[in-house]
Amino acid sequence: MTADLEHAPMKERFEHLLKLMSGKRFLNREGLGNEVPFFICPFDPTETQEMIQLVKTLKSRLASTGIQVLEINLYDLVVGLLQETGDWEALLEVEADTPKDAIKEQLQSLLEPQSHLIPAIARKMSVQEFQILFLTGVGEVFPYIRSHTVLNNLQSTAKDHPTVLFFPGTYTFSPERGSSLDLFGRLHDDRYYRAFNIYHCQS
Repeated sequence: MTADLEHAPMKERFEHLLKLMSGKRFLNREGLGNEVPFFICPFDPTETQEMIQLVKTLKSRLASTGIQVLEINLYDLVVGLLQETGDWEALLEVEADTPKDAIKEQLQSLLEPQSHLIPAIARKMSVQEFQILFLTGVGEVFPYIRSHTVLNNLQSTAKDHPTVLFFPGTYTFSPERGSSLDLFGRLHDDRYYRAFNIYHCQS
């Protein structure tokens, strides 16, 4: 596959993803060279609604062949965590009168990956049988949760199943910069090396 597939019509991208994810090579985490089975599915942020529908249809088609997908929307996960701790209503009350940087710092503290976010993901993984993990809602939780932080901390928790991060932006590689997650195609998130661009994978 070539990088051009990233910009192909949504139907062609869907067909690639369905064929790839249905294959034993993908499901058995083969050909990864001992890397963690993490895959980035980048898309143009203007295609967010189409991608939401693609994910929904993809899950349904995979389920029809007996392949179960666990989708974790990071925004929904965050809201649930804050509601459980009683912080959601408190944050809503002070949000209008509090500087954005202060809100960001408070959220980062409340949602610290190792203590809160990753254990919450692990709990969801433990109560459902699945073969593939989808992570969505990435754009909605920026900037208080960064994609590379989630992936770095998730490596030991999600190593037994393929994990696909649907990313509204670009995932690029160059000899000078290494691998780079650029949210919305503008905001440089961070270098992340241990994931595969799913459009470059062959079934």
